[in-house]
Amino acid sequence: MLSGDIQTLPEGRRELRRVSHTPRRDQEPQRKSRKKLQVIICVLLVELCERFTFFGIVCNMILFCTVKLGYDNYLAATVNLCFVGASTLTPVLVGWFAETCLGRSKVLYLCAFLHFFGTAMLPVVAFPFEDFYIDTHHMTHQLEPREQQILFYTGLLAAALGIGGIRAILCPMGAYSLQGYNQHQLLSFFNWFYWLVNLNSTVVFLGIAYIQQSVGQNLGFLIPFTSVLLALIAIHMMRNKLTYKPKKGGSLLTTLGVFLNSLKMCCLRYRHLSGDVASWLDRAKENNGGRYSETHVENVKVLAKLFPLYGLQLLYRACITQIPSGYYIQTMNSNLHLNNLLLPIGAMNIISILPLLLLAPLIECVTTCYLSMEKTPLAPAKLITLGHTCATLSVLVAGLSELQRKSYPLVEQTLSGKVLRVSSMPCFQLAPQYVLLGLAEALVTPACSLISFQLIPNHIRGISLHFLTLSYGGGCFLGAFIIQLLHFTSGGNFYPNTLHDGNLERFFFLLAVLMAINTMVFWSVSYRYIDLSVQGKALTTSPLTEKLLHYKATLRFYDTMHQASIDSIL
Repeated sequence: MLSGDIQTLPEGRRELRRVSHTPRRDQEPQRKSRKKLQVIICVLLVELCERFTFFGIVCNMILFCTVKLGYDNYLAATVNLCFVGASTLTPVLVGWFAETCLGRSKVLYLCAFLHFFGTAMLPVVAFPFEDFYIDTHHMTHQLEPREQQILFYTGLLAAALGIGGIRAILCPMGAYSLQGYNQHQLLSFFNWFYWLVNLNSTVVFLGIAYIQQSVGQNLGFLIPFTSVLLALIAIHMMRNKLTYKPKKGGSLLTTLGVFLNSLKMCCLRYRHLSGDVASWLDRAKENNGGRYSETHVENVKVLAKLFPLYGLQLLYRACITQIPSGYYIQTMNSNLHLNNLLLPIGAMNIISILPLLLLAPLIECVTTCYLSMEKTPLAPAKLITLGHTCATLSVLVAGLSELQRKSYPLVEQTLSGKVLRVSSMPCFQLAPQYVLLGLAEALVTPACSLISFQLIPNHIRGISLHFLTLSYGGGCFLGAFIIQLLHFTSGGNFYPNTLHDGNLERFFFLLAVLMAINTMVFWSVSYRYIDLSVQGKALTTSPLTEKLLHYKATLRFYDTMHQASIDSIL
């Protein structure tokens, strides 16, 4: 802005001098860099608090459900997996709701409140009412089991919705400005991104797991409540600068609509009106009697190349979720004592995280050496195949370890104030299955993100990452469904409440067979994702232009029309 200022000259005359209040040009880069640094710090702070909250809730949920709420093992594992799956899916759903219905700012405040409300409900359920809520008549006021369950599930649902809103609006993948990176730079980014996420997980599993198990579960559930306060402070500090508005480029509803319209056109008699088409998805185009434009259908055809990748991640994710469910129950029923020290169950998850923390720098060094020698590093599709193989071996080893664990005599062990009869086998003998599953995650997750990002045009990369997220969340629900199905079909034998009375190893062996088939299927289709140098191209020319160009080439071939007349049309 420019403003006038009256200055008195020595001769007594007055002159209107314009004084500029615009900032100096040399200060602009400093302000922009300072603002960018503040945004980065706040994003990292929110990311840290959100992850801390999430892992704090998941860390010992199975122990809380079995010891405090009295759930069976299969039901506690199902609740845990459903919460993880809901927290994974809600960023996609809440992001769509924010873009189409309520607006990003309002949704952000709503999700922050839900996050606060949900993490406040969990300490209410876990709080020892019998120690504090005693009236003058020395009557203990306890929550009824039904009231406990209502508060517990309400808190989990609110926390899952809140986590989804924070991830979708404040910490989306698009906020990291990955445009213009080559394949190796993108793989390096995804490796280090997931390395930081798992470093945060390490701190959480060591700290919160010990507090929840040894000090008191009520205090452990107060830690997520405290971390969400830190997240709310970060949102309040930079609420206008942390929100990232993604670029427009289609939506999940449009993509699903193209598939449904194509199926409808293939099933109905209208398919005879459109004639032969190159792909069944082309029947959704307007010029073939469908409802969608040429551009929308061509974008969906580009995305369809990745659908085998997304589908084959479902069973893999169901296998990976055995760490917070099946492996956790197996560890809980093993000997946790080390030199008279009771180890937290969540500490075993550190063993699965160690390969992730060690492999990312190793992959970075190996890739740098290959590039310096002008050699091509291992393709991401091959890394995914190796990761799926490691996951298969992990559940196979888990089944063998369960047979060995059951051969040890039973001993008494106290967890959260309850005496349990567990196997005397040291829990560290379960380490190989944790290491293999951690190695699989270190190989698969960054490679899948790279393929989903690299093979898709810039303006629809967000949709591609959304489908990858949906496959991750769907894998959690698939794992819960498999647990429920096998429990009821086997009469509780495959996922028993008392492990010595059942055959949990058969559950692991069956999962290993399914995962082996899944790995072979992915290996057979992995050739589609070997070459990432050619990105998918969306439609840039209209069908009318293509027909005119074809007509122009035909006329020139037969030399029946002057070149200038055709060029004037095009």
